Amino acid sequence: MKVREVIDRVIGGTGLTPLPWEQTCDRLIAGSMDQEVTRIGSTFMATVDVIRRAAEAGVDMIITHEPTWFNGPDESEWAEDDPVYLAKKKLIEESGIAIWRFHDHMHMGREDGIYRGFDLETGWWEYRMPPDREHPVFKGIHFDGCYQIPPTTLKGLAEFLQKTFSMPDMRYIGNPDMPVERVALLPGGGSLGLGVEVMPMQLMKQRNLDVIICGDLTEWTLPAYVRDASQLGMNKGIVVLGHERSEEPGMKFLGRWTASFLPEIPVLFLDAEEPFGTFHEAIKE
Repeated sequence: MKVREVIDRVIGGTGLTPLPWEQTCDRLIAGSMDQEVTRIGSTFMATVDVIRRAAEAGVDMIITHEPTWFNGPDESEWAEDDPVYLAKKKLIEESGIAIWRFHDHMHMGREDGIYRGFDLETGWWEYRMPPDREHPVFKGIHFDGCYQIPPTTLKGLAEFLQKTFSMPDMRYIGNPDMPVERVALLPGGGSLGLGVEVMPMQLMKQRNLDVIICGDLTEWTLPAYVRDASQLGMNKGIVVLGHERSEEPGMKFLGRWTASFLPEIPVLFLDAEEPFGTFHEAIKE
């Protein structure tokens, strides 16, 4: 099967009509549409380490959720004389691996594949609440994964997420002993508001949330709101997974999703891993 056939089937599996190439970042980053594919690697991001592991495992096509060239549109013209770009480009070319970005179609399909993976990783699919599309700010936004989980505390939730997502540390705001039941996930850039800075705060109010599990953050928006709420004695908190940990489960379970319409090609998950270390962790080593 050729790369173009793989792409057609994956986009078809989302239920979307393919987006015009000039309106999406979902494009072939490396390789040729006519390359033969016998084994796919799925990952959050095609880092140098991921590419090396893919080559060792006999992968000839990587499907990555996030950019290869360090910017949202995956533009490379800015880096034509950059040593990091040139070294990584050489590595990719020598590996012979095709790299395709699967981002917009994944989020915009009949089911957001990132939430699908998060639900499988946490086992929370049974706790998912129906989405709220009535509030104007949420219309057309897919980031509305809200859950009514069994009662716990902010500390208990953080400990569960730390174990589930193999986090060395967990950042949080709020009273560790506060009761928690109503939780939302805003993965990746969703916790930045998707161009509407106040969206996470509106979501917290509209859905009467105790905690938002976050990807990326701007400290003067949702963190400041939750910090003030907590200091006023209100039952509000956040837990920070970061962009990579909050979205990678979608790619971890990509092979399970593609099995029904792409059974000929095995999909190997390549964990891009938590990008940040911590000093106390390094000291312990």
